Amino acid sequence: MRLYALCDQEMLDKVGISVEKFIEIAKSYNAEIIQYRNKSADISLIKQQLIQIRKLYDGFLIVNDAYELIEFCDGVHVGQEDLHTIDLDTKKAVKILRNVIGKDKILGISTHNEAEVLEANEMDLNYIGLGAYRDTTTKKDVCHVLDDKLDAIAKLSKHYVGAIGGVNLNDKFDNVTYHVIGSGLLK
Repeated sequence: MRLYALCDQEMLDKVGISVEKFIEIAKSYNAEIIQYRNKSADISLIKQQLIQIRKLYDGFLIVNDAYELIEFCDGVHVGQEDLHTIDLDTKKAVKILRNVIGKDKILGISTHNEAEVLEANEMDLNYIGLGAYRDTTTKKDVCHVLDDKLDAIAKLSKHYVGAIGGVNLNDKFDNVTYHVIGSGLLK
């Protein structure tokens, strides 16, 4: 199993764990990627957190949504809804993002079904997040859970796939590259 650790500030605040402690835990599980997500902070705080994480962690660092901070990390991850704030045409939004962040940076997007995975196959991406696998406490708006269909849908992707949403360390997948785990690392 390869681990992609989701460092969600709202979740950390809820359970009373610092970013530093989360990074320590993620490193103890040999996380290859850490994504920092903070949906409520201003851009200057997100920048400060990325700088702090970089001091503590030398693996791949991804920022959620805040592509304007790409110089402080290795890549950006954007959800479907956030892509639509860039352009209503998802393919065009990804092209715009790729132009902004450059070819040498990692770009990933969230997908939730077969149609979105097939559309993502036509985009210049490094990976997709696919899910939700199960219900999750880190996202309030999960409306469709893939359960045992996740692995079959992942097989359709030409990109690396990270299983997202309710994934834990014991889950087994055949067609998934990364287990994306946030709160599950804290248990």
